[in-house]
Amino acid sequence: MAKPFLQEYEIDLKTCGPMILDALIKIKDEVDPTLTFRRSCREGICGSCAMNINGKNGLACLLYIEPGEKAIEIQPLPHTYVLKDLVPDMTNFYNQYKSIEPWLKRKEVKKAGEKEYLQSKEDRAKLDGMYECILCACCMTSCPSYWWNPEFYLGPAVLMQAYRWIADSRDQYTDERLAWVNDTMKLYRCHGIMNCTNCCPKGLDPAKAIVHLKGQVAETYKDGWKTMMSTEIQKNSARESGMMYM
Repeated sequence: MAKPFLQEYEIDLKTCGPMILDALIKIKDEVDPTLTFRRSCREGICGSCAMNINGKNGLACLLYIEPGEKAIEIQPLPHTYVLKDLVPDMTNFYNQYKSIEPWLKRKEVKKAGEKEYLQSKEDRAKLDGMYECILCACCMTSCPSYWWNPEFYLGPAVLMQAYRWIADSRDQYTDERLAWVNDTMKLYRCHGIMNCTNCCPKGLDPAKAIVHLKGQVAETYKDGWKTMMSTEIQKNSARESGMMYM
């Protein structure tokens, strides 16, 4: 297997669209058909084209080509296993996202024919700034704590989504969710350096969500959480997060 290297391409910007993704598509179509990258919506919705552009994580479809003397340097998301070219292996990230059980969980299930679970406008507003996350992993792979402990630390995107369900008034597994993340490695590897917030292409604030999550853990901690978490793991043995393929 050959060692990784940077490949330089030259294109005519006069015949290219304005975005970084346009340039990549032009290179693949006209220069090097072997160039590999992910892309889908071209609208900053799917998160597929997340990559490191000139040293900062972002979405290729939202970043403009800024001509200059220096070449634009594009690399895969930092500190990830690379499958090919600009395609990172997202297995660990998705495993960790799965581990927080990102769906509504109820202990009192509505009867057939009943209406949807309602919430007040105030409770709904608490989810703003979290539900918009597109799981692009820009924030995860910009976080030094995640670089050093990717198999244990859940990372900013996953922790923000964990808090999104903890903050949801319709969910009835708040204590169980808090017990799950209350761990030295899963939650408290975050040191608040704000890389996640600085690079989020959707303008979200994962660091703020993590602060709220830590605060709620501190306010509501109960001695029975450890036993509760063990019970939850027994219910779903496949839930544990981390690099399951290693």
